[in-house]
Amino acid sequence: MSQTITFRPDKDAERALAVLTADGTAVSAAVRAALIDAARGRAQERLRAEAEALAADPTDRAEAAQVLRD
Repeated sequence: MSQTITFRPDKDAERALAVLTADGTAVSAAVRAALIDAARGRAQERLRAEAEALAADPTDRAEAAQVLRD
């Protein structure tokens, strides 16, 4: 699915876009890569938070220890 997205960058976004396109990368390629990187980062943050929650859960830790003993 291909669609056109339009946005109005603020000063911070303009500076970020300048950095991402300084090497000649096309604006659309830079925006696509930034969106993918942001989504990947959020997914990693969720996984990290879930892992930390499980590591802090004494019931889960006990169950994991039991599985390792079996």
